[in-house]
Amino acid sequence: MPTERSALAIILAAGEGTRMKSDRPKALHEVAGRSMLGNVLSSAMSAGVGSVAVIVGPGRDDVGAEARRFIPEAEIFVQSERRGTAHAVLAARHAIAKGADDLLVLFADTPLLTAPTIGALRAALAEGAAVAVLGFQASNPFGYGRLLRDAAGRLVAIREEKDASDEERAVTLCNGGLMAIDGVEALRLLEKIDNKNAKGEFYLTDAVELARAEGLETRVVIADEAEVLGVNDRMQLAQAEALAQTRLRRAAMAGGATMIAPETVFLAADAVIGRDVTIEPHVVIGPGVEIADGAVIHAFSHLEGARVGAGASVGPFARLRPGAALAEKAKVGNFVEIKNANVARGAKVNHLSYIGDADIGANANIGAGTITCNYDGFLKYRTTIGENAFIGSNSSLVAPVTIGQGAYVGSGSVITRDVAPDALAVARGRQMEKAGWAVSFRMAQAAKKAEKR
Repeated sequence: MPTERSALAIILAAGEGTRMKSDRPKALHEVAGRSMLGNVLSSAMSAGVGSVAVIVGPGRDDVGAEARRFIPEAEIFVQSERRGTAHAVLAARHAIAKGADDLLVLFADTPLLTAPTIGALRAALAEGAAVAVLGFQASNPFGYGRLLRDAAGRLVAIREEKDASDEERAVTLCNGGLMAIDGVEALRLLEKIDNKNAKGEFYLTDAVELARAEGLETRVVIADEAEVLGVNDRMQLAQAEALAQTRLRRAAMAGGATMIAPETVFLAADAVIGRDVTIEPHVVIGPGVEIADGAVIHAFSHLEGARVGAGASVGPFARLRPGAALAEKAKVGNFVEIKNANVARGAKVNHLSYIGDADIGANANIGAGTITCNYDGFLKYRTTIGENAFIGSNSSLVAPVTIGQGAYVGSGSVITRDVAPDALAVARGRQMEKAGWAVSFRMAQAAKKAEKR
């Protein structure tokens, strides 16, 4: 990948996505837990792109904000009129004029684009091409621009469907939309494009013929059809999601993870999964998750924004919310929810518990039904549980509160004050017993029923 060359990527993200039937702009719809725009930006960064300009529609500050969430220094330009792809690219004229060795034109609605493919486009420029176009062999070419080559296989032109002859429509090598232009030639070629075509638009694809007319070299870089899938409606969004999940599952398994039923596991694009990790069926791993070597994620668990340490165990039916951090050999069992909490090495939260805003010490044991009461309706407070502490079942720990190292909390307690190390705390009503009370109660109830008759 020619990372020694400077590169500017222009991301076209002005589409409103009318066919998505959504109030959200198309670029912000998600694939693999990340916006389509975010997926494209991530691939561009991985390909060594140093500068990014994003073209948005009028009033679409949300799209610009998303771009800067990934690349804070990204430049945002507004395409005020819809007059074709070349017109959209020239909205970033200021960025282009700064000069870069490589100019890349990418689309926010092609979320499956990979860094190696961007690298291949850049490599074509490094080898002397003035324009490099990403192409693919279409199973059904209808609607796509055709890549026309001469007898020697050199790219001659890109012909849009409406402007193509019958012979040209028979071509199955199609335009994937992405293009790389030599930075020295880019602005001049773009400004020469006119709108003399059936739709009266300024086609970026005309850059190929203009370059050829000047004797400049033009090339085709071939990609897999799935990689250039454009998302225009909900069906294509689902198709892209399925392809992305297949790719992510294969990458995780190739890296040493075991998936018992991979087709039932759903992964975010940024998931980090170590070696010898086992993921059981029906698991969702959302954004911001890291799973270290040897961990086991049992069936029907949901993780997001969480870290799972080496050899730790999660689930089944567990939920790790953002800020959950499990250390080595920690265990979170069935129907347990962890949020913004640290569970130290060897600590166990086995059953039916909620642990929020807490720090649990090494080898502590949290009994079934334990709740950290972290919210008073206005603010959230933290619970600290020391090493080797034992929290009895069905206890409520009312934060802010600290349970000392080695302390015991009796089952069914409501703890509102700190507990000293190695102490026993019991906070529940004293048990009382009235002999024969149940017999008298039943007789009284029976008498009431008789009166109503």
